[in-house]
Amino acid sequence: MVKNSREWFRTILPFLVITYLLFFVLVFLPGCASVFSDLQSAKLVGKGKFETTPSFSSVYFSSDGETDHVQNHFGLQVAYGMGNNVDFRLRFERINVDIDGDESFSVNVLGFGPKIGTEKGRVALCLPIGFAFGDDVEVSETWEFHPTLLFTLPIGNNFEFNPSAKALIPLNREGSDVLVAFNLGAGISANLKKWVIRPELGFLFNPGEDGHYRHFSIGFTIYL
Repeated sequence: MVKNSREWFRTILPFLVITYLLFFVLVFLPGCASVFSDLQSAKLVGKGKFETTPSFSSVYFSSDGETDHVQNHFGLQVAYGMGNNVDFRLRFERINVDIDGDESFSVNVLGFGPKIGTEKGRVALCLPIGFAFGDDVEVSETWEFHPTLLFTLPIGNNFEFNPSAKALIPLNREGSDVLVAFNLGAGISANLKKWVIRPELGFLFNPGEDGHYRHFSIGFTIYL
């Protein structure tokens, strides 16, 4: 048991060091729109294997009994198995934001970090950091850290529930609040080891304010 734990720690240590060195260097450079969907399970890819998930999300804001559409996301996630218990995940999102009924603007979001889980794939901890970039975006003010707990509950051979909870922590914006988000996703497939359709519903809250955001998303995972 001790030997296995040491091997696991040695496997993830270089990856963690690299990730957080990148964080401490990049957080001061000219970084993140709040993407709060997950579109993944608690399962790991497996050492030397890949996973890719294109996705679409529609985001709404509700307050005082009124709901408005605010933005659409077109995303892509890629994961690589660094070891049996750790993946490296990279995520890109193109976000189209509504200003009013006729105008909009677009922004890009890039995130990356480790995902650490158990061999049975029931619980995982994802630790991504990320930033936004695009026209008129002050990159240095957009860095965020999104520690996320992922859970997977298999229901038979073709279906799984994937609830998750996360904090959205701004890293370089004075006076910004920490937000919290909860997602309920599902995995549907004739073979969950090869491909998965991922519908998901999620909610984002600022605990100190009224109103909330919610998203409806769909992703399609392919294991390579």
